Amino acid sequence: MLSCKQASQLISQSLDRRLSLRERFALRLHLLICDVCERFRQQLLLLRDMVHKLRSHAEQDADVQLTAAARQRIAARLEHSPKPESGGY
Repeated sequence: MLSCKQASQLISQSLDRRLSLRERFALRLHLLICDVCERFRQQLLLLRDMVHKLRSHAEQDADVQLTAAARQRIAARLEHSPKPESGGY
């Protein structure tokens, strides 16, 4: 049985990568009995959705502009950062 610490780590990781079948099963079992971890999972999903909406809104807002230098710095950082696996809970 997973501890809450292990469950919270898997919940967080599930936003960046697809969990293994064993991890998903263990996490679902834990979430069935732990309201606190289920609430944590719901809060992380809500935060992720809010960030996506905020980003979408900022991209459509003509008043939000980055300088060319800022765009280049961001692109360079993204190029050299590790790529997360796609997936989710």
